[in-house]
Amino acid sequence: MTKCTMWVLVLATGLTACDKQENSATGPGGETMVRIGSVSPLTGPQAHLGKDNANGARLAIDEINAAGITLGGKKVKFELLSEDDQADPKIATIVADKLIDQRVAGVIGHLNSGTSIPASKRYHEAGIPQISPSATAIAYTAQGFNTTYRVMTNDLQQGKVLGEYAVQKLGAKRIAIIDDRTAYGQGLADEVEKAAKAAGGTIVAREFTTDRSTDFLAILTSIKAKHPDVVFYGGMDAQGAPMVRQLHSLGINATLLGGDGVQTTEFLKLADMDAEGVTASSPGLPIDSMPGGKEFREKFTAKYGVIQNYAPYAYDAARAMVDAMKLADSADPKKYLAQLPRVQFTGVTGPISFDDKGDIRGGAITLYHVKNGRWEFLETVIGGAGAAPAKN
Repeated sequence: MTKCTMWVLVLATGLTACDKQENSATGPGGETMVRIGSVSPLTGPQAHLGKDNANGARLAIDEINAAGITLGGKKVKFELLSEDDQADPKIATIVADKLIDQRVAGVIGHLNSGTSIPASKRYHEAGIPQISPSATAIAYTAQGFNTTYRVMTNDLQQGKVLGEYAVQKLGAKRIAIIDDRTAYGQGLADEVEKAAKAAGGTIVAREFTTDRSTDFLAILTSIKAKHPDVVFYGGMDAQGAPMVRQLHSLGINATLLGGDGVQTTEFLKLADMDAEGVTASSPGLPIDSMPGGKEFREKFTAKYGVIQNYAPYAYDAARAMVDAMKLADSADPKKYLAQLPRVQFTGVTGPISFDDKGDIRGGAITLYHVKNGRWEFLETVIGGAGAAPAKN
C-alpha cells in the first residue's frame, strides 16, 4: 500500500487521490471507464522521446476506444493518464505513487531504464502491471516481479551485437567507452565491453559522464591520447550529439558508436553535419520491415508528426495490456495480470509474446549508420545471426 500524496489529485470522477476508488469508474455514457497510466519524460532534454512514447500509447488507446470493447458484459472506455517523470529516478517513484493512488489498471512505461526500475518496485507492491516500450536494461526484468514486462529487446543482446560489430565489421582494435552512468547507459556499455573483448578488441579507455552534461572536452582529450578506432557512447541523443561534435573538433579520427538512445531523428538534427558516419543500433526491425510499420507511420505522422524511435513499441505495449484484459474478460489487475504470459499476437513491431521474466521473445537488433544526413540501414541481427545483408 502506498501513502497518500501531499497534494490533491483531482480525477475525472471528481474524487481525490485519498478517496477509496476502484480501477474503473462510470463514464457519462454509462460505459465503464478504465484508467491506464503512461509515463515518460515530457519535459527536459529527452522530451522529444517521451512525447513519442506517450503519443504511441495514445494512438493505440484511441483506436481501441473507437473500435469498442466489452469486458465483463459492460462497454469499456479507456482513459490514458500521461505523466512526466523528467527521466529522473526520484520523480519516477513520485509519479508511480500518484498513478497508484489514482487506481490505474496498468502502466505503459517508463521510457528510461533508470526510471522504470525504481518505479517497478512501487507497481509490484501495488499489484499493477507495467509494460515498458523502451527500458532495455537487463536489471529491469531480472528482479523477479510478475508485474514487469517489456516489448523491446534487452541490452544483453544489444550490447553483444554492438561489441561484435565494432571489432568484426568496423575493424576496431582499440575501443574507448563512455557512459552516462544511468542504468541504461552503463548497463549497455558493460555489455559492449564484454562482447568487444571476447571478439578480440582492446578497451583502451573507460570513462563516464552524466545524462545532463554537454561538455565532454576533458574526457575526449584524454581519450585522444589513446588513439581509439571506435568511441562507444552509452547514453542518449542529447549528450551523443554534442559529444560527436566535440570529438570532431579535437580531430579524433574514430567512429562514434551508440545504442538506441543515439539512433534517433533528434540526434541528426542536433549533430547536423557531424552526424555523418555515426553508427548506432536500435532494438527491433526497421519500421518499413515491421509487420505494421508502414501503416503505423502513416497514421502516426498524420496525427503527431515524425516518429523519433519508440512510438511503435508504446503502441504495441498498450495493445498487449488490453489484449490481456480481453483474455481475462476484466480490467482488474488481479485478474488480467495472470493472462499477460498468455498474450500472443502480431503487433506493429512484430510478434508479441513474453518469456517467464517478462521479456519479449525473439527480439531483433538493427544497425544503422548516418549517410547524407539520414539513418541508413546496415543489417538486422536476430538470435545472434545476421538476418539481412548490409547495404552500401
